[in-house]
Amino acid sequence: MKLSYRPFDLLLKHSFTISGHSRVSTPLMLVEIEHEGFTGYGEASMVPYLGESIQSATAYLDKIDITKFKHPFNFPEIHQYLDSVSIGNTAIKAAVDIALHDLHGKLTNTPCWQLVKSNPVLMPPTSFTIGIDTPVTMREKATEATGFEVIKVKLGSPDDKLAISAIRSVTDVPLYVDVNQGWTDRAEAIEMIWWLFEQGVVLIEQPMPKHDVEGNAWLTAQSPIPIIGDEAVQRLTDVETAIDVYHGINIKLMKCTGMFEAKQMIDKARECGLKILIGCMSETSCATLAAAALAPQCDWADIDGPFLTTNNPFAMPPFYNGKYILGDDAGLGLKII
Repeated sequence: MKLSYRPFDLLLKHSFTISGHSRVSTPLMLVEIEHEGFTGYGEASMVPYLGESIQSATAYLDKIDITKFKHPFNFPEIHQYLDSVSIGNTAIKAAVDIALHDLHGKLTNTPCWQLVKSNPVLMPPTSFTIGIDTPVTMREKATEATGFEVIKVKLGSPDDKLAISAIRSVTDVPLYVDVNQGWTDRAEAIEMIWWLFEQGVVLIEQPMPKHDVEGNAWLTAQSPIPIIGDEAVQRLTDVETAIDVYHGINIKLMKCTGMFEAKQMIDKARECGLKILIGCMSETSCATLAAAALAPQCDWADIDGPFLTTNNPFAMPPFYNGKYILGDDAGLGLKII
């Protein structure tokens, strides 16, 4: 078993702005694990506001004892070990987890979606994300969403209504909205939510600060649109805390250490009666295909990373009529270019 890794700067097609943050690229760590002639690929997308970096990822990987990973992999034990190496570092833990799932699929000639017991027929459409910008630019970005049946709009600025109106001027597809904790007044927020309902918005992510549990719960009780916890729901232990605060949760592999815990979160959310959105950070086809393997078990998907970047080092995943196509290739089905 051999572990190797390298940093990679993922460039975005447009400056990407959410409530409180803006960037034009995202640092990644690309991970490879080789065993018996096969290579598993993984990826850590380290968006700056979550606190990871190339330096922290390198330090973490240098602590790992790769000899602990024996095939057939015992993923519960591996997950426990990876978490024990250090606190946090969820994205680089996800990279190792994804690489091991890809490798396991290749060693057993099994697609990852089959390993996690997904049904490809149930794949939900994925959304195309538009960051905060001027109404003119947001309208132009909306025209780039060719082949998508859903658009996700970042809100949380004084021009939220102008942004939605600009997008509605060029398309009538369903909209997802992500506020990224950008609203602070619940009365103004519920008024905005009812207006968004009239605009065909399907769901709203994290409308108020994650620590305002009472405010988010109040909105959820009043809202005609499903309210989804994002920043408030990072890992498995957060799922039960979302009950009665949100209608559903957003699962991201980079937040929850990868495919193993993401599957646990899906199962727990179903037990708790919560809806599920599976999302992504700025990612290549690698992490996107890992999320896509789990997407058929979710209600909604927002895994558009490769479509928002300019230097994806892998082939674009199969995509048709707004949905990812899960094939029969072993592992993730990732194609190297």
